[in-house]
Amino acid sequence: MLKRFPPRGAFEIDELETKSGPLPRIIGEFWAPGQRNGHSLHEISYRACYKPELPALFIEALTQPGDAVYDPFGGRGTTALEAALRGRRPISNDVNPLSEMLLRPRLTPPAFDEIAHRLTKIPRHSRKIVDLDLSMFFHIQTESEIRALRVWFKSRRDSGAFDAVDAWIRMVALNRLTGHSAGFFSIYSLPPNQAMPAKKQLAINQLRDQVPPYRDTHALIRKKTKALLRDFTSPEAVSALHVAGKLASLHCGSAEHTPDIPSESVDLVVTSPPFLDVVQYHTDNWMRNWFAAIDESSVEATFIYERTVEGWCRRIEETFKEIHRVMKPGAWFVMEVGEIKKATLNMEDLLLPIGEAHGFHLQGALIHTQAFTKTAHIWGVGNNEKGTNSQRMVLFQKR
Repeated sequence: MLKRFPPRGAFEIDELETKSGPLPRIIGEFWAPGQRNGHSLHEISYRACYKPELPALFIEALTQPGDAVYDPFGGRGTTALEAALRGRRPISNDVNPLSEMLLRPRLTPPAFDEIAHRLTKIPRHSRKIVDLDLSMFFHIQTESEIRALRVWFKSRRDSGAFDAVDAWIRMVALNRLTGHSAGFFSIYSLPPNQAMPAKKQLAINQLRDQVPPYRDTHALIRKKTKALLRDFTSPEAVSALHVAGKLASLHCGSAEHTPDIPSESVDLVVTSPPFLDVVQYHTDNWMRNWFAAIDESSVEATFIYERTVEGWCRRIEETFKEIHRVMKPGAWFVMEVGEIKKATLNMEDLLLPIGEAHGFHLQGALIHTQAFTKTAHIWGVGNNEKGTNSQRMVLFQKR
């Protein structure tokens, strides 16, 4: 384990007790600190997502270029994008269509000039339809521009003209809807990776004595596009990503049933499951779902929302069976887990017997320790104290 995953600097080793005997648990720092050490393409807001350094660690140690890397709980697509950037073939699945909308455009990014030109074709005004009151978030003209974007995407889809440039603009707009700075379409709102309920936003506005100012949505989309593309230093780097991106296999459905992924086709799985009683993804994404015209009711029915340990384990057990099916013999499966019930229960304690019962050898665990800063403190998550900021990784290998 130490040879495959050497920590940076000092570390500790203790043991995990399993049915097969004690296995190593290495505690240390496995990647450099900092908010933005990964590729700039990763910099979109999404709640409960890990840093790209996490999948990068395992992609480099356990795969070769061209290998298939899979994430059954894709989220914003961190594992899949990192795999593509490193010349691997990305496979991603998520129950929410929002995942593919955020990921696919970044696997084959258009040129900036194409994006800027397309924006000149998109109207900035739309007749207001009384569906949602968004006045607590947006200036009236900003809201009109947002609705015009929404109408543009629908008309392009309906006519069959929707293309990669439209998909990129939609992805950036989804990322810029609400946040905590002038770089977002909304007035100041927290947290920046989800939309507050309308009543809570009204309370924030009253507390801060704020009124939504006008934000130029097209200018902000151009600005964010430049930021996302800034780490490409040559046309060859973009072309290399396009090659891997065009081989990507993206799926929308339950991780418990992925019939479109062939058996024994995956070389590495890196993922993080929905955390018991911590994150409500459909609530967090209500405004993004509205903007992207996603039917929340159809998505919510298939999410893993289990408030009991027993119910959560049953759902995860079915996912383990399906992951085992798609993996090649000898392939590795890494699951990033958290602490739940205010740190009284570690998720690896739940996962170890499930993995061992369904065809996996447990190889050990890594615990990445690092000072934690920024938004998490505001929302009650301290440095390695409680919540989901503890980077705990359990490593399995298919028998």
